[in-house]
Amino acid sequence: MGWLMVKKHPDVIKAGREMDFSDLLEDRCVVFQKKLDPWFALFVCYILPAQVASYFWGEEFWNGFFVAGALRYCVVLHFTWLVNSAAHLYGDHPYDVLSYPSENPFVSFCSIGEGWHNWHHKYPFDYAASEFGISSQFNPSKLIIDFWAALGLVWGRKRGTAAWTMGRARRDRDRANGIPLPKPDPRPWEVSKDSKKLE
Repeated sequence: MGWLMVKKHPDVIKAGREMDFSDLLEDRCVVFQKKLDPWFALFVCYILPAQVASYFWGEEFWNGFFVAGALRYCVVLHFTWLVNSAAHLYGDHPYDVLSYPSENPFVSFCSIGEGWHNWHHKYPFDYAASEFGISSQFNPSKLIIDFWAALGLVWGRKRGTAAWTMGRARRDRDRANGIPLPKPDPRPWEVSKDSKKLE
């Protein structure tokens, strides 16, 4: 969570201002939400869950506000941030052995399918963010996108499976020829003090 508190580099701020958002500004739904920001987001995040809990479950408004609203929001944020912390530290690296992001089923479960991070970093254009579908990898996000695509509301989905097939064939060929997989450099905290002294 600390990365949220780090001041952005001026080049990052400059690049963000130069990004083209014209396609989003043409979407009436996005413009509607942006015009009502932050009040619409605050209402949907805190007030609406409290009203639903009060009306449908007979719960007191403030209990609904703090549990269904504030606590839920806090848990969702932490699960989201778990993707850029735990999924960069723990798990397998089957697609890009030199990349720190990993495939982490626990993170994927908590973040509704976003924990297949090694695939996501290797093929960032892949809408599914994972190699397999819901039958092999927990990925409700892909399932929802596929559902809307079946209704014609999503189009132009791209996959990285063809690129991975070629990469896997090259890796298998190298392995058959006795060429080992490369290993990533250790992260700063993985280097022992003794090995630093030898350098």
